[in-house]
Amino acid sequence: MTQALSSFPITRKWPPSQPDCLQLYSLPTPNGVKVSIMLEETGLPYEAHLVRFDTNDQFSPEFLSLNPNNKIPAILDPNGPGGEPLPLFESGAILIYLAEKTGQLLPQDPARRYETLQWLMFQMGGVGPMFGQVGFFHKFAGREYEDKRPRDRYVAESRRLLGVLEQRLTGRTWLMGDDYSIADIAIFPWIRNLVGFYEAGELVGAQDFPQVLRALAAFLARPAVQRGLEIPARA
Repeated sequence: MTQALSSFPITRKWPPSQPDCLQLYSLPTPNGVKVSIMLEETGLPYEAHLVRFDTNDQFSPEFLSLNPNNKIPAILDPNGPGGEPLPLFESGAILIYLAEKTGQLLPQDPARRYETLQWLMFQMGGVGPMFGQVGFFHKFAGREYEDKRPRDRYVAESRRLLGVLEQRLTGRTWLMGDDYSIADIAIFPWIRNLVGFYEAGELVGAQDFPQVLRALAAFLARPAVQRGLEIPARA
């Protein structure tokens, strides 16, 4: 292990076998696969480490030393700005960093760059939290609640967000038109989870949003997406 990485406590729990590569600490959840898909799309060399929730890896001192917010994903790039190691958490911040590091999937034109970032923030502030609440109240403990008002509130808001995306994608291949970007990488794993893992497609009326489903299918057909959805491999 290079001296640069050995000074980070997280490498004691997840020793890198390729210390010159970017280190990814993650789990294949909607937020986690944003980064693995981005890495697969850009071709940047990396090493993936599985952070197991069933053994509370995310609460271990080593993981908390990298991300005090105990959430995945997180990265440790030995070749950060100025050649110094860069630890980074929050999936949106990581997507921006990787886009700027590789010069890919984020427009160089300032106006289009900020337009792309607004859709990334739309996912982070709306799509992720709202879809996640639908998943909780529909698939998990929320089913035990007789009062369906919480579930229905999040379903209504998720439908509204899907409507925003439907309008945006009408006449466009991707959120930014012909240009596939980090905005798509952020949003479509959550839509996939909503209709797939959460089994909430019928609940939110997903068939009412044909442009969203069309773009989701195109996203899932990308080879880099197919690879990234399985990284890190579950033990």
